[in-house]
Amino acid sequence: MNSPTILVTGASGLLGQHLVHHLSKGNRLVRALYHHHPPDAQLQQLPNIIWQPCDLLDVFQVEEVMGGIEYVYHCAAVVSFSRADRNFMLHFNVESTANLVNEALEHDVRKFVFVSSIAALGRTEHQQAHITESVEWEESNHNSHYGLSKYLAELEVWRGAGEGLNITIVNPGIILGEPLSTTGDGWNKGSSKLMTVVNKQFPFYTQGINAWVDVKDVVQAMTELMQSNIVNERFILCAGNFAYKEIFSQMALLLGKKSPHIPAGKLLTSIVWRFNAIKELFTGKTPTITKETATTAQRQSFYCNEKLLQWIPNFTYTPIHQTLARMASAFKSQKTPSI
Repeated sequence: MNSPTILVTGASGLLGQHLVHHLSKGNRLVRALYHHHPPDAQLQQLPNIIWQPCDLLDVFQVEEVMGGIEYVYHCAAVVSFSRADRNFMLHFNVESTANLVNEALEHDVRKFVFVSSIAALGRTEHQQAHITESVEWEESNHNSHYGLSKYLAELEVWRGAGEGLNITIVNPGIILGEPLSTTGDGWNKGSSKLMTVVNKQFPFYTQGINAWVDVKDVVQAMTELMQSNIVNERFILCAGNFAYKEIFSQMALLLGKKSPHIPAGKLLTSIVWRFNAIKELFTGKTPTITKETATTAQRQSFYCNEKLLQWIPNFTYTPIHQTLARMASAFKSQKTPSI
């Protein structure tokens, strides 16, 4: 049997699942890495995929999994807006990326595609009308610690580029999509959890606006960029800028539930996140609403998606209403999980 030539980190996460599912249809073997969350039986049966546990903070394990690899998709990251996770998230997201970049250089990897985030572009008090890839990070109280961790991880990738590694960075908006795992637990994680929350008829909405994108579009953009001659560039991935209320209302309609109808201003959200912080101290459970998520949910940020469409003219984004319809269909076909 031939050895894997493609490496995917974070392969058991939402984006990783969709990426390896897409790559399994090709003619190259893929080494799919996971750490704490092994794939379910359905994902393990995908053709051309070899699943392997790996701690990306362990340089010896990273060296081992990089053997024979020509192409790297780095999707793994800790995503948290909880104060309790800040130090580990900053450590893991930066150091894991540094380890992968170092070994990619050592093993003459042909190309390295890194999944960053629009959060790594930073948020300031006075932002430009439409945020583009050329924006420079500025220290600001509006930045999340997750955004800082991804910005610092990007610096490691750019360091690799300076040392001769061919890299491309993608900065997706909020990624929407259905978990491919059949266990149902995926609906309680990440952005997929929004469907679970809406299904419970959460009544509140904020005035925030953000960028949103279909997980399948992120996969398509990553694989096309990997196969292209485009190197040392970054691309915002965004199907459009939509209000949280609009997204939640569409979800509710598709699920046959009541739409959020109570506006949550800054005062109410500040009370909620403080209550959740106190609750976290006593229960140890990660809160759904934190100071950072409450602040983000109030901000109106607009992101420009023109660069990718200029560099890959045939690329098209899936309309968000189609994404939400697919998610709702998948959600209803599985046992409805509890929050």
